[in-house]
Amino acid sequence: MTYWIGIDIAKHKHDCFILNHQGEFIRDSFSFSNNRSGFTQLYEILSSLDSTQEKRIGFESTSHYALNLKIFLDQMDLSYMEFNPFLVRQFSKASTLRKTKTDKVDARQIALYLSTVEYKPYPNKSYHIAHLKSLTRHREHLIKQRSLQLVRMTNMLDRIFPEFKPFFNDSLTSKTCLYILDHYLIPSKIMRMNQDSYHKMASTLRRTISYARFCELKRLAKETIGEEDPVLVFQLKQHMDEYRFLNTQIDEVEAFITQEFSCIDTHIHSIKGIGFFSAATIFSEFGSIERFTSANQLLAYAGLEPSRHQSGLNESVGYMVKHGSPYLRQALMNVSESSLMHNPVLYDFYLKKRKEGKHHRVALSHVAKKIVRIIYHLETHHCDFDLDKMS
Repeated sequence: MTYWIGIDIAKHKHDCFILNHQGEFIRDSFSFSNNRSGFTQLYEILSSLDSTQEKRIGFESTSHYALNLKIFLDQMDLSYMEFNPFLVRQFSKASTLRKTKTDKVDARQIALYLSTVEYKPYPNKSYHIAHLKSLTRHREHLIKQRSLQLVRMTNMLDRIFPEFKPFFNDSLTSKTCLYILDHYLIPSKIMRMNQDSYHKMASTLRRTISYARFCELKRLAKETIGEEDPVLVFQLKQHMDEYRFLNTQIDEVEAFITQEFSCIDTHIHSIKGIGFFSAATIFSEFGSIERFTSANQLLAYAGLEPSRHQSGLNESVGYMVKHGSPYLRQALMNVSESSLMHNPVLYDFYLKKRKEGKHHRVALSHVAKKIVRIIYHLETHHCDFDLDKMS
């Protein structure tokens, strides 16, 4: 005996439709506000239903709009399940040929779809996972912004002091490089650095360039073909300020991620080659792995499975479908490359794929799939990674 409760999520209000186990509509769709009074209205209506019947609540995954509702449902000890909007949309298309789309109709379709699938409620306190997901995505955004500032700094230096970045092996992120830019910035000041300047830099930094390299940089500054245009220098300084600010923000968000992730029971970060923040990203993007019944479902969720087409005797396998979160796929592809340095079994597997004629990125995608299967095993068996068991 079950009630299926479909909720169509929106920014300011939600629509709800209730169906019983016989497929009968308990009541017409109703709307409730996305606030405390609206949630109380929903709870009162659900409480008025037969308490002997199970209540199953479902709604589409709609970014942050449902977060407050999730918290409320958790507080009221009500379980719920989220759906991929694409699946609900395909179900609606298969159910009717009419092109009528309203929030009330959508709530009804969600309730009907909920009645046809296996109910896999999200775990209690799932909003903690949502917070971690938001933080890891915010970190990724900040890192991209920081990289953009490095590109802009390079563009300015190519005109002010084009010899500077090649001197530091085409990187502007070393402590010595940033120290010199912070304290001297332009060639005319860099060329006037002296022994005291070097000793002060050496005492400030743990490791720095040799004195011979220091003198070579001074020579390059003296002979540079660059131009100290005041506008370019101003822009360079602005980009450096942005870079420093973004570094501070990344440190702050990483501290927050560490705090949130340390409260979660997971074993992903025990895999050699997967860093702490990559593990936090992978875990938060997957959400609760308990709701997946196989590693293949994890692969499908990550969009790492190949497309497949079969008709009669003809069957073909195509490219990676790339459905799901691009943040998750990017994290998995990144750790698949770094894991090659720490995991001989994965490296041998990568070489095997390369010898089969696979391109580097294609071979890495196979490594990523293997890592997903490892993650599923660790999370479902509640154990840490053991390299010896892979050989």
